[in-house]
Amino acid sequence: MSRRTGFFFDERCFWHATGLHALILPVGGWLQPPVGAGHAESPESKRRLKSLMDVSGLSSQLHLSSAPLASEEDLLRVHPAGYLERFKAYSEAGHGDMGEETMVSHGTYDIARQSAGLTIAAVDAVLRGELDNAYALSRPPGHHCLPDRGMGFCYLANIAVAVETAKARHGIKRVAVLDWDVHHGNGTETIFYGRDDVLTLSIHQADCYPTGSGAVDDIGEGAGKGCNLNVPLYPGSGDDAYRVAMETIIVPALERFQPELIVVASGFDANGVDPLARMLAHSETFRFMTAAVRDAAERLCAGKLVVVHEGGYAEAYVPFCGHAVIEEMAGVRTEVVDPFLPMLEGQQPDADFRAFQRQALERMAAKLLG
Repeated sequence: MSRRTGFFFDERCFWHATGLHALILPVGGWLQPPVGAGHAESPESKRRLKSLMDVSGLSSQLHLSSAPLASEEDLLRVHPAGYLERFKAYSEAGHGDMGEETMVSHGTYDIARQSAGLTIAAVDAVLRGELDNAYALSRPPGHHCLPDRGMGFCYLANIAVAVETAKARHGIKRVAVLDWDVHHGNGTETIFYGRDDVLTLSIHQADCYPTGSGAVDDIGEGAGKGCNLNVPLYPGSGDDAYRVAMETIIVPALERFQPELIVVASGFDANGVDPLARMLAHSETFRFMTAAVRDAAERLCAGKLVVVHEGGYAEAYVPFCGHAVIEEMAGVRTEVVDPFLPMLEGQQPDADFRAFQRQALERMAAKLLG
């Protein structure tokens, strides 16, 4: 079934510069300057996703749009004024550091506002009924950002800002945020940890980034107890682990919570060739997860689903994972064939490991869902 699917993007987001790095470390000493893009969080994986969509014909079946920059009024719903003022000053000066792995260059502040603005606009359009669902190609990403500190390539908490703005504009009461980036969505977790109106769920590689974050026992506090669920997976977990996690934990948790809107923090760094993680997901993993959450959204909240781009650093492979997600959202299939899929399917864990992981996830489900 085809759907009215929006795709929100802006060339400005590709112009965010992360400085001269090799992967994630600044060049200098024994570390040579890179030949190519250098920093892992380069625009190339996102630009190639959009290019693949154009060439495949997928873009022509979507509602394409940019969006205004997020207003400071909207940003202040999550970030203190002092943080925004410091960020703006660093951006105007052309240098600065907002936290861990968040170097600022000239214009970063407005580009980050553009990224957040795409997320806000995607949520707005879905809640107004103009679109059935929407994808925001946001860059820089946002799920690690804390209210008063940048972290992990993230300067503004894109999804949290969009959720708070939606609550203010549309009066929605219950929102679920599912994060399947390979790194724990610690920023989103922190912002909503004590609240029962936002369910936060994160499937991630255990103790990858940030270290010490994303434990099963971290379930929220106060009014939010039980509204934060972490699903840490062993390094090397493959397609089957993600499918089991969705079926035994994520979808049942969504059904219990009954959200009015589902937002996905969609990192593609769980793919089997990503340089910043050690998982074995592939494009069909992401297609399956998208179908599962889309179907849940159609049962629970009239299909109101927004997917927001986060990480993913394998420039050649991220486009195929993203393309699969957007095809599934739109209910269309193009002629694109993932050329990496046979290789990654051949590298999946053996039957013993899959059985071990399935049992671990079933125990986790019993603990988290009671």
